[in-house]
Amino acid sequence: MHGSINTFGGNFDTGKSCREPFTYHEARIIILPVPFDVMSSWNKGADKGPGAIIDASSQLEFYNIETDSEVYKKGIFTDEPVISAAPEDMIEKVQKKISQYLADKKFPVILGGDHSVTNGIFPALFGKYPDCSILHLDAHADTRDEYEGSKYSHASVMARARTYTSSIISAGIRSMEENERRNILPKNLFLSNRIHKSRNWIKKIIKRLNRRVYITIDVDVFDSSFMPSTGTPEPGGLTWLQVDELLQAVACKKDIVGFDAVELCPSQNKAPDFAVAKLIYNLLSYKFYSKNL
Repeated sequence: MHGSINTFGGNFDTGKSCREPFTYHEARIIILPVPFDVMSSWNKGADKGPGAIIDASSQLEFYNIETDSEVYKKGIFTDEPVISAAPEDMIEKVQKKISQYLADKKFPVILGGDHSVTNGIFPALFGKYPDCSILHLDAHADTRDEYEGSKYSHASVMARARTYTSSIISAGIRSMEENERRNILPKNLFLSNRIHKSRNWIKKIIKRLNRRVYITIDVDVFDSSFMPSTGTPEPGGLTWLQVDELLQAVACKKDIVGFDAVELCPSQNKAPDFAVAKLIYNLLSYKFYSKNL
């Protein structure tokens, strides 16, 4: 990918000059778009999410106030998108990409697509970091063994994650089937309504996480009034500041080894697209400059 539209951050206009996009070898951070939307069960359009996020990212201010930093200087490279029409093929392609990034000591950021794209990350991630925790930010539990005939559904991604680790902490949850509740350790489940009533929920999450953490962010973790552009919007979600504060805390206390942002279904309203692009840039800033927080 080349140029301002197809490269996360555009051409990094600093106000003084525009630099060419970073090469793979120059970059510390790799953005992998996975425009896959075969498994969505309601609103389609998550395959347009990566493009919308990348397009909106060209409008970011590259100075992060909280960390007093410009994380793009670490080098951000946007790889060619993973294109596939079948979940098994997509998962295999994503796994190969992530394995290569980790072998090359790159920091991976995956842009979905529906949440099933995260299935491709786990084999590579836990091959490198077997002691890693997963921080799962979502409106839905996603622990059904299968959904609509597929074990690789967006509604089953955390069920597949359990084959790699029991250290899965889910936050912002407010929708699930009755039997899904039994698939989650109570201490690892942070329901949205309880978060809104708690003063120390972030400390409790931090305590439950291992030293290394992978973060998977379904954008429907946010309240639907803030994030309407998603496949299955749910009311009663988290606020921008709640999620941002959590990500800052995790970056300060733990070693984040990668993350994804999934389930953006863009519309004519560009605000949600920009919010996700800013969330990604903020989290990168916290990861690489948490000492400044």
